[in-house]
Amino acid sequence: MVKPKAPQERSPSLLAPDLMARVEQIRIRTHKLVNTALSGGYRSTFRGTGLEFEEVRPYQPGDDVRSIDWNVTARTGLPFIKTFSEERELTIDLLVDTSRSMDFGSRRWTKREAAAQLCALISFVAMRHQDRVGLTLFGERPGLHLDARKGSRHCLRVIREVLAAEPTDGPGDLRAALEHHLRAHRRRGLLFIVSDFLDASTANPDAGEPDWADTLESLGLRHDVICVRVVDPLEEDLPSAGLLPLAEIESGRWMELDTRSMRVRESWSEQAARRRARIEALLARVRVDLVEIDSAGDIADPLVAFFRRRVQRHGGRAF
Repeated sequence: MVKPKAPQERSPSLLAPDLMARVEQIRIRTHKLVNTALSGGYRSTFRGTGLEFEEVRPYQPGDDVRSIDWNVTARTGLPFIKTFSEERELTIDLLVDTSRSMDFGSRRWTKREAAAQLCALISFVAMRHQDRVGLTLFGERPGLHLDARKGSRHCLRVIREVLAAEPTDGPGDLRAALEHHLRAHRRRGLLFIVSDFLDASTANPDAGEPDWADTLESLGLRHDVICVRVVDPLEEDLPSAGLLPLAEIESGRWMELDTRSMRVRESWSEQAARRRARIEALLARVRVDLVEIDSAGDIADPLVAFFRRRVQRHGGRAF
């Protein structure tokens, strides 16, 4: 399998004006949210990967005797202990689906634009806490890869690349993307998988388990993995709008639905509910967390709610 490569960073002057405008719009929109409950929830939910030595100080009553530094104690004749501080820095990787179905949007934002907003939120909150963020895009073949870095310039590039990536015609090859991440990242980290999860196996509620399930389970044993499912309202419920031509985005196959029929609308909603239940059951089996965002709704609220649930469930311990 071809390894994703990082392209040369494009000069902002070479980027399409509408793309730059969308990046700036997302930057302004997300910056306002970073200073809210999102930042506090992030810090209490995701902690560092270990402890680092801070100092040696005199022993005080109540200190843990297991922390005594016997070398310093022997030299001075007085008890001293080692103190440690949490190693705060995390490496966060964003694995983002850029297959054609992510370009669908029935309201103001497409699913890809909603994904870009989510990536912006995570990136700016991580930057605030001095954590590094990396990005890998995937479609039906390996896509762009950015090594994890810090800084606002890097955060803006993450947004640009998510928005600017050329969509692939076929379904996203999540299995290949997960396998690459499993090989390339040996050290424990935090991985957000952002997708609509509409490949051939998950789109059909009656299909077997997707081919990426086992790889996701293996990733979950090594890393802290969170799947973010991006949904458009029209994919869940159809309005009563007469004859509605629809295209299956990944295959390009067209169909026409009579949305005046309650039976048609109910069948559509039932299939959507079964897809959701199937994905929820799969992720529960492999012990991977799920966050669902509505491309027409608020992107931050589901993330804040997830942070709160996670703190309650794990006492704030992610690692």
